[in-house]
Amino acid sequence: MAIDTNRIMKTGLELAGWKKMPADSAVHVRGNKINKVLIAIDVGTAELMLARYLGCDAVIAHHPIGIAHINFYKVLDRHVDLMMENGVPRKIARDAVKRLKDRVDTRTHSDIYSHTVGVAKALGMPLVNIHQPCDEYMRQVILQAITSGRTEYVSDIIKSVSKIPEFRQAATRVQVRLGSTKRRAGRWALVVAAGTNGGYNIAKAYLQHGVSTVIYLHVEYGELVKMKEDRLDGNLVVLGHLAGDSIGLNGLAERLEDLGVETVRIGILRGTSRAVK
Repeated sequence: MAIDTNRIMKTGLELAGWKKMPADSAVHVRGNKINKVLIAIDVGTAELMLARYLGCDAVIAHHPIGIAHINFYKVLDRHVDLMMENGVPRKIARDAVKRLKDRVDTRTHSDIYSHTVGVAKALGMPLVNIHQPCDEYMRQVILQAITSGRTEYVSDIIKSVSKIPEFRQAATRVQVRLGSTKRRAGRWALVVAAGTNGGYNIAKAYLQHGVSTVIYLHVEYGELVKMKEDRLDGNLVVLGHLAGDSIGLNGLAERLEDLGVETVRIGILRGTSRAVK
């Protein structure tokens, strides 16, 4: 059964249990009669041409492109909600997130954001990017894995996440970048599906307000150096970018296949079928 680009976006939102499209996702080039799609984490000219060569009717990117790339900083406010749920005072949470938003907004303001979308329009190739909804699905899968196992020690959390098929297949391992696997996990916070990792300021806010173990998908080296120089007391677990993103895109691909759409997954670690309860 053929679908259109609006149905693709709706499928992504359903994956997360959401109704509203976030600012980091968009239908960039509309299309209908879609029976076969190429799905990739990052999409540029090469992926669009590959999709044409493979006979795909549309392309789905994960990471923001076009206007979604420029508006990406807007979804970072979700960090405030996650921090407050874990006991961080509102003012401290908002101040930490403002610094992150300012940095991201300043960086993306200088980017050439129109190229990939322009190529898709020239090719007549429907193009969608779905970021935060797929990440939210990923968050739910990882959260299930952690809460279904022991969480007494940091090593327990690592063991649970490492059992997820995408993490099992990854060339990277779940790592402790701050603290130790032998430490007690204490109160822990899974800090994903908020646009990007919170870096130094957000980790510091968690660790200074009752959270002993912060779990990021990835972290920049410079931000990690600040944490160590500041001697933050706690644990930082870094899961792995590709494995995490693959969970969300596999979930999306499976939903589309249920609708009768053929999917071509590029650069994605394959996992097993799952249903988030």
